[in-house]
Formats: sequence, structure tokens, C-alpha cells
Amino acid sequence: MKKVVWISLASFFLGILLAGFVFVYLPEKKAPQQSFLDNGSASLGSNLYADAPQAKPDLDFVKISDKVGPAVFKVECEKIEKQPMMGSQDSPFGDDFWDKFFGSPRQRPQAQKVTVQGTGFFISADGYAITNNHLVENGTKVKVFTIQGDEYSAKIIGTDPRTDVALIKIEAKNLPYAELGDSSQVKVGEWVAAIGNPLGMEHTVTAGIISAKGRQLGLGDGNYEDFIQTDAAINRGNSGGPLVNMKGEVIGITSNILVPSGVSGNIGIGFAIPSSMAKKVVIQLKEKGKVVRGWLGVEVAMLPIDQDTQKLLNLQSKKGSLINTVLPGGPAEKAGLKPYDVIIAIDGQAIENSNDLRMKIADIQSGVKVEIKVIRDGKEKTLTATVAELEEERQKTSAMSAGKDIGLTVAALTPNIARRYGYRTAKGLLVTDVDSSSDAGRKGIQPGDIILEVNRQSVSTEEEWDAIVSKKKSGDALLLRLRRETDGAQQDFIVTIRIP
Repeated sequence: MKKVVWISLASFFLGILLAGFVFVYLPEKKAPQQSFLDNGSASLGSNLYADAPQAKPDLDFVKISDKVGPAVFKVECEKIEKQPMMGSQDSPFGDDFWDKFFGSPRQRPQAQKVTVQGTGFFISADGYAITNNHLVENGTKVKVFTIQGDEYSAKIIGTDPRTDVALIKIEAKNLPYAELGDSSQVKVGEWVAAIGNPLGMEHTVTAGIISAKGRQLGLGDGNYEDFIQTDAAINRGNSGGPLVNMKGEVIGITSNILVPSGVSGNIGIGFAIPSSMAKKVVIQLKEKGKVVRGWLGVEVAMLPIDQDTQKLLNLQSKKGSLINTVLPGGPAEKAGLKPYDVIIAIDGQAIENSNDLRMKIADIQSGVKVEIKVIRDGKEKTLTATVAELEEERQKTSAMSAGKDIGLTVAALTPNIARRYGYRTAKGLLVTDVDSSSDAGRKGIQPGDIILEVNRQSVSTEEEWDAIVSKKKSGDALLLRLRRETDGAQQDFIVTIRIP
């Protein structure tokens, strides 16, 4: 009997020991996790903190600074500029325009030597570098100061005011340089770093994210704008510096900041020229010293197509570019395009808006034929146009040559100019200068007058003006309908002048 009891007690304690071993020493077998995306009925909270499917970005700004920083330098450019004296006003049309039209005193500007500072960075080991056009344009002397403490004189290879990109070069070898990345792959929310010399504080690194893409700031009617917006701190002096992604690739060239009136510093709204755009510009500047772009010969609506326009033009969507004017003798006119046509595709590539159209046409070489798909009266139509070269001085040359012939000079009255100088009229040709001894001067035409029609034809561009005037012979008459805006009032009048 005692033997049975001892065996029972031993078995009992042995069972306790085995149970303890199982619960204490054996590893727990975890139940497999299930994503709520795999089963809609699964608990959302169970995987709330699960690892993301993609690896986290390496936010090592020290590594980025060490990689790209040595390629960044300070730029100093010496220029001779006409500085207006105290009390004068800036004008794109010259002193006579202000004196006669606005009646405000304008002291004559004096030539003065000025030095501007900014940033640039090397893109090759043999000294080619990128900076902003507005830093070095018309510069008489450009100097580069590297982080290594070296000073070089730089040569301006080429500038492009339309994108604010400039290519310069120093004579040196084995220089540290930065790589231009693919800005088309940049995502909103992506981390970036800006390197430059803000407010004279040399070689400053700031960090932030991509806030937006495809920004247009309306800096000029002829500009090509597709800015990357970032909240990385950018101030004066950063211009021309690199905006770098977490791979150490330059995806933008810092160019502008946006600040409210009265604020002088950064508020987290900075803009950079996309590297993909800069690449195209730099290649042409290196090979040709200038940028050659395609030209279609249309003026398009810069505002997006809204719901009312979509309905009135019987459009299926709001995408596309609405043609305002077809310029005489241009590729568009020869191809049969008309006002109110909406361009929706070029060679099969969809057109999102007017800025997209300008960018795509600019990339096409002169003489290349393209298929243009438009919506006309609610129906699709395909036309073929031969792209011409955009002549940088096309507008200035035509305006001046025609103006000299008849004693007056004109410029397109754009919405930007109208807003800037307080015109209620936003379309036409603005008279910027008049020869007092000419027939136009004797008939009372003044700078500031707006030409609405020539020989009963509406005009809004220098090309339209030149197309009419160039066909006239000495002694021929021009019938002008003009508008004069003064003190909140406007007066239209008709004047006939003769070609000398």
C-alpha cells in the first residue's frame, strides 16, 4: 500500500514539473498576423502599428551634407546697373513713358557698380556649374568661392532668363560635383535639404519636405515655370543652390521665395527649378550658348478651364489648353487652328493645361511636324503643324522696327502689366514711345495710349501689329482706334496716321 502511495505522489510532482517546463521554458507560438486589407472583417487596431511595406527613408542629413556640400560654392557677380535715385519709379518702358503719361517727376538714373551674391554648384569635375540667371545676367565679373577656401574667376557660358538658369565655368580639374537627379520622380511629402549661403551665412544646410509640384508664379509672360515648392528654409543668398533628395541627388535649383508684404525673411514657402528642366537647358547652353525652343504661334488662356467654359464649349473634361488668339503667319494658322479650339493632345501626349502645352511645344525642335488633337464645337479634330523656332527677340524686334517706321513704339498690354500699372483695359497694344516730329506725334498720340484696333482689326500682339504695318507703303494711311485712361476715366478715339 505504501508503495502505491509513493508512486502516486511521485507521479503527481512529476506532472507538476512537466507542466511548469511547458509553460515557462517552451517559447510561445504566436498566431499569424493578418492585415485588415486582406480581410475586411479583421480588427483594424490589431495592425495599427505594423511595419510599413516600404523601408523607412534614411534621414541622414549629415551624410547628404558631406556628399553634396563640397560641390556647393558662393557666387559674387559684379554688374553695372542704372540705379534710379530717390523718388523715381521703375518702368519697363523708359523715362519718357513715365514723364509724359504719369506726369510724375523721374530723376535720371546713374550708372553704378553693384555686387550681388548667391549660390551655385559644380555639375562636372572640369568646372561646369549651375547658378541662377538673375545672379549673373549682364555680369562684368563673376567670382566663385569654394568651401575649400579657393577663389576662381568664372566665365558665363550661357544664360536662360525664361527658366532663370545659368551655366558658368571655372578653369580647374578634379572638382567635387553634384549629380542631377530625375525631378519627375519627386513626391509631395518627400524629405529634401537645401544648401546655400542665405543672408551671407556661408554653406548653410536646411531641411524640409516637398510641399507641392508644378507651381506657376506668374513671374513673366515668357517664362517657363514648373516650380517645386518646399518648406526647407530658403532666404536671400540661397538662390542658385541645390535642393537635394535623400539619395544625395539634386532635384531642384533654388530660385525664389514667397513672402507677404513687409516680411523680409523665410516663411516656409520656397521654390526650386526642377532638375529635369535644368538638364535640358544646361545641355543647350553648353552646346549652343543659348536655348532654342519650339513655337506654335498661339496665345492661350492661362487660367484653367472652368465649369462654365467646359459647358459652353461642349467639352468632356476640363483638361486641355484653350486658344485665345492664332498669330498671323505662324505654324498654328497654317495648320488651321482657330480661336476657341481646345488643344487636348500633341503627338498622342495628353495636354493637362496651358502651361503643359507651352512646355511640350518648347521641347520640340524647329521643323518637326506634330499632330495636334483639338476639340472644336464639341468634336475632336486632328491637325498637323510644323513647329517653328521661338525667336527670343521676336516681340522686341517687330515692335521696334514697326514703331520706327511710323514714329511710335508699341508693346503688348498683358494682364500682368495692366494690373501692375492700374489699367482697366487688359488687352491691346500699349504705346510706349512717340516721336514728336512724326505724324503720330502731331496727331496727339501719347505714351500710355492703348491701341485697340488697326484698320478695324483688333490687335493685341506685336506680331499682329507688324503683320499689318509691314504691308503698308510710304504714304499709306492707318486707321487707329485708341483708348486713353486718365484719373479713373477712359476715352476712346480714332486717329488716322500716314506711313512716312
